[in-house]
Amino acid sequence: MNKQMLKSKSRWIVPSSDHHLVKMLENELKITPLVASLLVNRGLDTVESARYFLFGTDEFHDPYLLKGMDIAVKRIREAIETQEPILIFGDYDADGVSSTAVLMITLLELGANVQFYIPNRFTEGYGPNEPAFLQAAENGINLIITVDTGISAIHEASVAKELGIELIITDHHEPGPILPEALAIIHPKLPDSTYPFRELAGVGVAFKLAHALYGEVPEHLLEIAVIGTIADLVSLKGENRLIAKKGLEKLKVTKNIGLKAILKLAGVEPLSINEETIGFTLAPRINAVGRLKDADLAVELILTEDPEEALQLAEEMDALNKTRQAIVNSITNEAIEEVEKNYPIATNKILVIGKEGWNAGVIGIVASRLVEKYYRPTIVLNFDPEKGVAKGSARSIAGFDLFKNLSTCRDILPHFGGHPMAAGMTLKIEDVSELRTRLNKLCEEQLTDEDLIPVTYLDEEIRLEDISLSSLDEMSQLSPFGMDNPKPKVLINNVEIANMRKIGSEQNHLKVLVNEAGTNLDGIGFGLGHLVDQISPASKISFIGELSINEWNNMRKPQIFIQDIAVDSWQLFDYRGQKRINSIAQSVPVENQKFIIFNENYLEKFNSANGYDTVFIQNLEEAKAFNGYLENIVLVDFPPSKEILEGLIKGKQPARVYAYFYKESSDFFSTVPNRDHFKWFYAFLLKKGPIDLKRYGEDIAKHRGWSQETINFMSKVFSELDFVTINNGFITLNNQAQKRDLSDSRTYQTKQKQYSLERDLLFSSFQELKDWFDQVIQESVETEEAITEWI
Repeated sequence: MNKQMLKSKSRWIVPSSDHHLVKMLENELKITPLVASLLVNRGLDTVESARYFLFGTDEFHDPYLLKGMDIAVKRIREAIETQEPILIFGDYDADGVSSTAVLMITLLELGANVQFYIPNRFTEGYGPNEPAFLQAAENGINLIITVDTGISAIHEASVAKELGIELIITDHHEPGPILPEALAIIHPKLPDSTYPFRELAGVGVAFKLAHALYGEVPEHLLEIAVIGTIADLVSLKGENRLIAKKGLEKLKVTKNIGLKAILKLAGVEPLSINEETIGFTLAPRINAVGRLKDADLAVELILTEDPEEALQLAEEMDALNKTRQAIVNSITNEAIEEVEKNYPIATNKILVIGKEGWNAGVIGIVASRLVEKYYRPTIVLNFDPEKGVAKGSARSIAGFDLFKNLSTCRDILPHFGGHPMAAGMTLKIEDVSELRTRLNKLCEEQLTDEDLIPVTYLDEEIRLEDISLSSLDEMSQLSPFGMDNPKPKVLINNVEIANMRKIGSEQNHLKVLVNEAGTNLDGIGFGLGHLVDQISPASKISFIGELSINEWNNMRKPQIFIQDIAVDSWQLFDYRGQKRINSIAQSVPVENQKFIIFNENYLEKFNSANGYDTVFIQNLEEAKAFNGYLENIVLVDFPPSKEILEGLIKGKQPARVYAYFYKESSDFFSTVPNRDHFKWFYAFLLKKGPIDLKRYGEDIAKHRGWSQETINFMSKVFSELDFVTINNGFITLNNQAQKRDLSDSRTYQTKQKQYSLERDLLFSSFQELKDWFDQVIQESVETEEAITEWI
């Protein structure tokens, strides 16, 4: 069956590896199949490219290969020699802050008269601006160097020229068709650029300028260059990979007082520092300063040489980050309420929401949170009623080009910019409704229902036998991970569950041990504890996640951090013998649940008023008419016959079957007479003649160690076969009776069927019950497949 019976949260996209190329890398580079296939699937499919990626050179490109570098260096050295004041103009995010710090340290060490300026996000906005340049001129500045900004500052460049300020632009953002007029533009993506690597972050470009100014690679600045390189989500290949690898090693042993203070305050063990330390610890704290206040504080932290000041600045930065987190959480909760109440995703393929008082510095994070929750393109706006203006940030999903679609609304978007997946904009509050309507129409035209299911791109499908300590140690050579080189995510398909349970103080995490062909693997799923109730231990599971090595108590073994789970076949949940039906009801997903009842005595207890979606089945026709396709079926009580149960299941392909099979009394453990029982009873009646069963029936039963019910049952069978006559409790043998088989009696047939039914359904093992259901369900699948093939 190709329908998932436990659905994954996202669509899993797995590339198919070229096995010939994988084998070639294995042999030539002497690496494991796991790492060889990871490299091939990331486009590193030649021996040369794979070797360079794994064991590449430590050499940086010549900085003078960047156009304009010679002009910029010459002019800056002149300013240093004459002690002419220099202004570094930066940006308020982690890339801008680290770019500013790299160039400040460089120029200060070279003896320059230098200062920096970072605009305020709220009062000035992004990039160079005319008032700031006018102020710089008043302060006697004749040379401005931009970092991580400036490539779009066409007007500001002309202002600088009029003011007699010489402008050197260093940037990495996409250059437009018209470039600013400046003394030099150092940018790896210029149309006529011949620089070997085009994907540098802003700090990477600043680092290249520092390289040229020093005349050698400034190794001591790598620990700062790595921050912006990883934080700005640029491609971690080529020269960025070199900056990241070497920078992380330097950061582990940094002597920078400010960085040591913030890392210590965040509880980071220096030797454990990796790319995630920047992504989840340093970058959010640096960005928080620029989102809520002036980013100068973050630059000053990196530049300070005073331990007391470093501690004070680190504490202020940490406090701002906590404030930022609280603001983001508060706005996110309000935004979710707004969506649920006014713009539900059932009728909105794009979310456009806004409110007065939402902090403009964090609404981009809120937009990302909503995309994560609802998987819809999202625009979050801050309303300023006094100015009548809405200012916002947008985030998208695969398949909807934000920049292209927003471009069709230019008449109501006086200011907007961005790229396919993210954008920023300003518009009139009165036009927000119109923007929502237009974008929803565009989404309807461009996005299918499948497009609105999240996608997870995986590296490969692997077998448990390919996972070993040596392959995982080797996999670490692919780090640092980031853009274009993500942490490997793998699919493990259709493996057996050896053990599965909930863990954690709130029982909200999942721990599982899986097995495939004799190889075991431990898995941890944070926040996935609820799935334990939705997975039958007998099921085979598929899951995706990130492989790692668990080191504990001087022991090392492979494990996987599970992110999503699916079950591809129907599942049986065995609740037979449990007293409380409520415990089952709590475990059955509300979606597609059906409580099947065969005995009308239970109807009142399980009616829909009590929250149960009940179906009453009285006969074979009703059972066959039931549509159980992909339903979660709870078999509440015991069916009257196997045929009715087969009719209920066959051809329906249920997602799950919960077997409760409640029955007040059982025939299974009472004495079911065999032919010897009947033979003795017949001989007894032949010898004793007519007997009053009302008076002596119980005594006869006790004498034989039977129940009264056994005597009554045999008497009824004899009566149906005309062997005896029963009149007012007196049983008399019929001497003229014809020879007949016991199975000719309807009562005997019913008893045998009931006994057999209880044996197969109530008192069978889990596996026997599963096999029986499998057979019934598989017959219907094979029939359906045969018909489909024939058609």
